Amino acid sequence: MKYNSRHILIIVLITFLKLTTTAQDSLKKQNWFTLHAQETTVSQYRPAFNANYTGAHSQTTEQQWATTLTSTIFGGVKLWKNASAFINTEIAGGSGLSKAFGIAAFTNGEAFRVGSPEPKIYLARVFFRQLIALTKDKEWQAEGENKIAQYIPTKYFALTVGKVSIADYFDDNSFSHNPRNQFLSWGLMSNGAWDYPANTRGYTPSAILEYISKKIEVRYAMSMLPITANGNVMDKNIAKANANSFEIKYKYAIKGLQGKASALAFYNTTLMGSYTAQNIVTTYDSINPTFPINDYSIVASRQYGRSKYGIGVNVEQYITPNMGVFARASYNDGQNETWCFTEIDRAFSIGASLNGTKWKRNNDVVAVAYCLSGLSQQHVNYLSKGGLGFIIGDGRLNYANEHLFETYYSASLLNGKITPSFVYQFILNPAYNKDRGPISVYSFRLHFSI
Repeated sequence: MKYNSRHILIIVLITFLKLTTTAQDSLKKQNWFTLHAQETTVSQYRPAFNANYTGAHSQTTEQQWATTLTSTIFGGVKLWKNASAFINTEIAGGSGLSKAFGIAAFTNGEAFRVGSPEPKIYLARVFFRQLIALTKDKEWQAEGENKIAQYIPTKYFALTVGKVSIADYFDDNSFSHNPRNQFLSWGLMSNGAWDYPANTRGYTPSAILEYISKKIEVRYAMSMLPITANGNVMDKNIAKANANSFEIKYKYAIKGLQGKASALAFYNTTLMGSYTAQNIVTTYDSINPTFPINDYSIVASRQYGRSKYGIGVNVEQYITPNMGVFARASYNDGQNETWCFTEIDRAFSIGASLNGTKWKRNNDVVAVAYCLSGLSQQHVNYLSKGGLGFIIGDGRLNYANEHLFETYYSASLLNGKITPSFVYQFILNPAYNKDRGPISVYSFRLHFSI
């Protein structure tokens, strides 16, 4: 795989500028622009495992290696009081294990389901953000990715319009949200049953309204959806194809230890197929008449007017200054096909994160988490008859909930600019199938940020 040389040159220049200029945050000096970069490489090894059968969208059983890489440039400029514009270019390449098929809570949040593993450059984000102050009180906003070093109101309305990642705004969690430096699994990035709006690489045009205060955050977003499930081209028929996300978050402290609790609701409608549509039929192998062949797909049943809706909760709490715990739970109706994220209709996750203060590595992190994923009965029936989703489909199904255990150790080098991580994952009943697995995955992740 080869990088785009211009993109790499820009990252090198950003690194040079950051290393040769005074940090704005340490001086609490307001700035009029922001410029950052990141690069993340994830290499995964999966030993061979046993399976009674393998379908078109299964993890294949032989041992495998897979590597993904992403590099992003984050640029932003202050336009006028409390208004900013941002643009992010990104390169992504490589492939997930078995092309990111066969595990619902997939093992690498940096892997995309794209046809070619060769790195490609694209526009990840481009958006405008305006804050409307509701108080004269201000607080310092530290310099960061898509954040300009400046004082902002402690209470405000915000309008964000443009191409964004909805996950940047909703379902945030201090310990389990970013696969570039936290847990890798899709099931631990966000609420698994939230089919959050995104193209193949995780971005979508959206309009986001927010109310932010020290205790309460409320946000609503309307977003575009892709023309096809997990597609890259967005559906311009916004009246019939749109995603609506709503969240309320409460921030609190218990004996001086910070915590957050949030509730999420979503409603998506587009050209979806139905798991129970009458025009989905099953044909069988002529040699083995008990084995269904998927020579049809749910695509044949797609029509506008179908929807998917659901809810989720998200809690995090520090229990000591150096250790935090989290839990998430989510549900969607599971009647129509998954459109954007992954094929999970019910989900629960729980975990803990500890920094390395006790062994004199203050910024190192060791963490462990468990994720349970499940399907609606309609979804189970569809897969059992040989149906394919865009990420799973073994040709038949001996259903059981999918279980994922993940642990990682992340080391901080050069004040956090370089972060190598070692990750282990164990998956029981991959793609909800008791006839396959279990699977172990060993990963090395190298994250660089400036």
